[in-house]
Amino acid sequence: MKPRYIRTAAIGRALRPNVWDVVALILVIGAMVLIVYGGEQTTAPLSELERTPVSLDPANLPLYALRTVLRMLLAIVCSTVFTFIYAAIAAKSRRAEMVMIPVLDILQSVPILGFLTFTVVFFMNLFPSQVLGAELASVFAIFTSQAWNMTFSMYQSMRNVPKDLEEATQSFHLSGWQRFWRLDVPFAMPGLIWNAMMSMSGGWFFVVASEAITVGNTTVTLPGIGSYVALGIQQQDLPAIFYAILAMLLVIIAYDQLLFRPIVAWADKFRFEQTASGEAPASWVLDLFRRTRALRALTLPFSAINRAISNLRVPLPELRPATKAKGRPSRLIDGVWIALILAGTAYAAWLSYRYLSASLGMPDVLIVIRDGLITLLRVAVLITLATLIWVPVGVWIGLRPKLAERIQPLAQFLAAFPANLAFPVFVVAIVSFRLNPNVWLSPLMILGTQWYILFNVIAGASAFPTDLREAASSLHLGGWRWWFKVIIPGIFPYYVTGAITASGGSWNASIVAEVASWGDTHLKATGLGAYIASATEAGDFPRVVLGIATMCILVTLFNRLVWRPLYAFGERRLRLG
Repeated sequence: MKPRYIRTAAIGRALRPNVWDVVALILVIGAMVLIVYGGEQTTAPLSELERTPVSLDPANLPLYALRTVLRMLLAIVCSTVFTFIYAAIAAKSRRAEMVMIPVLDILQSVPILGFLTFTVVFFMNLFPSQVLGAELASVFAIFTSQAWNMTFSMYQSMRNVPKDLEEATQSFHLSGWQRFWRLDVPFAMPGLIWNAMMSMSGGWFFVVASEAITVGNTTVTLPGIGSYVALGIQQQDLPAIFYAILAMLLVIIAYDQLLFRPIVAWADKFRFEQTASGEAPASWVLDLFRRTRALRALTLPFSAINRAISNLRVPLPELRPATKAKGRPSRLIDGVWIALILAGTAYAAWLSYRYLSASLGMPDVLIVIRDGLITLLRVAVLITLATLIWVPVGVWIGLRPKLAERIQPLAQFLAAFPANLAFPVFVVAIVSFRLNPNVWLSPLMILGTQWYILFNVIAGASAFPTDLREAASSLHLGGWRWWFKVIIPGIFPYYVTGAITASGGSWNASIVAEVASWGDTHLKATGLGAYIASATEAGDFPRVVLGIATMCILVTLFNRLVWRPLYAFGERRLRLG
């Protein structure tokens, strides 16, 4: 009986709460209270928005920040679910990939105003006379600024899983479901987390457009930091802009410490290498929860459920990896599939032509093509500059986990900095010095370009195997040889992912960068972004459709002719394992 008594006493001590349980419980309860309080605001009637309009009183900023963060967190959850489903199908099915990746190119090139134009009315009608409809429209708009780069990141990772790990899953006879949860997701996790951070920042970048929505005669202003910034710009209130920047900084530091840094530290175990990492990222929040007793015991049932789900041999059809197709594919089936794709594309083009030709002519088409080529030139120049600047910086940060911990919140803040907040400086400088808006408004677009490249390069350098770094050091590879023989091949797939999403981010940024306002002063540069912004504000749907279609075509062609061949080269020549 004595051993049993000792064992029972040991279990009791293990489950007895300690001081870390108290601290962790306070954090959990506080987060739940904030979520419930913010969620209650969405059940109010729509007339409440008119009765209590957005105010520039700084005392309202905590509530505005809470509402904005909840929208962004809900959007990031939806983006993660979308990423897991969409990227898995595209990476595993060759025929699905032929449709899904071009569609993803198109979706990431559609500007956020293009989504708002056609979704605001839908969500408002879905929940008439309720704030919830407007909230869902805002969340969907933020989702469209978050999901695409996460999906590209996971797709790239799943296409570049090392061959020896694939062979290991086959030798253990893992099903497609087990392989997905035990290999594909863990291998993709480091890059996916950094892209999730970039997605949160991307949501901040477009939060003004998603909370202060104007489409034709429909105007919806939701309480949040974005609408606060829009009102501050309209009233030329510099102190209000300063308060908004300060609130953004505090919120970003908070969710970096409470959410992203623990996830980065937790995901370090998924790095692909044969030797131990020299420096492991740390998180005080993760350490806090690891030291708890009662809370960790409460999570054991959830861990058991997770293991049970990941071990299920679900009788789903096995998706064939595109890079390892067994046998020659049926040319007949491929021919039929391609014919269906071409027929669907031709039918969509015909419907678009009928709709546009009813109110627009060839002069309108020539104008939008001219504007599109001008914006394309801006995008190409900015991506080149961002590559030259941020690839070396990203490698330097990514290879130093301790430094990455310090840089992480700063990088998120800079990536989240909305271009609208830079309008006062640019507008005043351009007007004062009589500068050309076509040239000097272009730097605003880099705020939506450079961070995709930086975050993906950091992710690639962070995931670079330590054993390969040690091998390069033992071979005395240094200088330019180290760059071109070691690190650039190692981060190349990540860079291409960042460059592709940077292209879409730049096109989206052109919507706000080519049209800048400060009070009654309005500046406009020639370009496709300004064309779409003007058409959206006027409620001119045919020109909105024409501008978005032109943007989609240009981005898709650029991706097909430039980035996709580089993607294929990385898979074929620079794959680990």
